[in-house]
Amino acid sequence: MRRMVRENLDSDTADELARRQTEADRQHAGGQLDVNGAWTSARKSAAFRPALAALKHMAGDTERCMYCLDSHGTDVEHFWPKSPYPQRMFDWANLLLGCAECGRLKGDRFPLDGGAPMLIDPSAEDPWEHLDFDSDTGNLMARVDAASGEPSRKGAATVDMLKLDAREALSKLYKRTFLRLRSEVDSALNAARGTDSPNAVALLDRLHALDDHGLLAWCFSERGAREQTLGRLRRESPGIWSQGESRFASTAAHR
Repeated sequence: MRRMVRENLDSDTADELARRQTEADRQHAGGQLDVNGAWTSARKSAAFRPALAALKHMAGDTERCMYCLDSHGTDVEHFWPKSPYPQRMFDWANLLLGCAECGRLKGDRFPLDGGAPMLIDPSAEDPWEHLDFDSDTGNLMARVDAASGEPSRKGAATVDMLKLDAREALSKLYKRTFLRLRSEVDSALNAARGTDSPNAVALLDRLHALDDHGLLAWCFSERGAREQTLGRLRRESPGIWSQGESRFASTAAHR
């Protein structure tokens, strides 16, 4: 999972979403709202296409699911589910691109704590504040707070809801991505023996191109540095490590 940057909609599309939300609110207040019907009508309209295009652009060239970053993002996902929360049905900040598997697992479930979501919103927060990665298994798990020793409750809820530690195919692909990243670092360090350092920009660009699953934020962190090859990169090429932190590391990297 990686942090997604929420794009701005053009004024016409934003106005259309606002108009549809106003109408949905009016119908909901009168007990007449057909949530699925209203959404289907909007989803099929030409006016909605720029919103879908913006979500696909946010998701990157391969248009991956914004939750698992593995399966193809097949359709628009409501972070706050539209049936229990119709007042957010056309809220641009509530729309993500999701895959069928994550959508099935999530459904209308949406645990709250004091009114705050317990599911990570990758378009509004840094997932690595709450998640950790097991480079041996490829699983995602809740991040454990170094001071308290307690796992992130939001991380645990997200992992449990989306089964991020129990989807074998997903774990294999996360691990495969990590092994590609590690191999690239190994090759660069070995090729640079006897010289000052690998070319920083070239290496970081290659790593970025290989990172299908948002793992570089974890790699360039205190947690990633505990892994042998990444720790070697930090020791032998501190300049590259520093640039990698600036380019990739999450806001949670040093906590």
